[in-house]
Amino acid sequence: MNPEAFTVRTRTGSYDLTAAIRRIGPDLLVAVWGGQRPHIGAVAAAQPRPSLKDPAQPSASASVLCYVGHKEDLLAREIALAVASSVNSAVVVTAGIHWDNLDENGIAQVVKNSRVLTGLILEQVAVGNGSGCHGEAKGNSCPDESSSVSPAPAA
Repeated sequence: MNPEAFTVRTRTGSYDLTAAIRRIGPDLLVAVWGGQRPHIGAVAAAQPRPSLKDPAQPSASASVLCYVGHKEDLLAREIALAVASSVNSAVVVTAGIHWDNLDENGIAQVVKNSRVLTGLILEQVAVGNGSGCHGEAKGNSCPDESSSVSPAPAA
């Protein structure tokens, strides 16, 4: 089964992120959010291409729009580049996360969770089933509920 849409979540217990993924033809639309006031702070569009160093290796190029005062641009770009180069499709990522008074340790956890989230997205796109649990956040599978995957509601 290859669903049109699914959702993945980190479940580390601190600064967790959610992503809703929708297939649009061969391409992917990914919305990432988390925190007390989810929103759209940045948008990244990535297109796959051969690596400039080794044309036999996949890579991607990205363009990013970041709203004034927001800092999600690097997060959106990193996810878009990783997904586009891995799945060889155009990818658009929106990102909007906000926690009040986020300190350096909190920022580091958000970055870590965004990388776990990217892995979950890639795993589910590769598996093509959009269901099940695969917990990379704590290095275990679903029983520890460190991450989850579920079908997205119909639009």
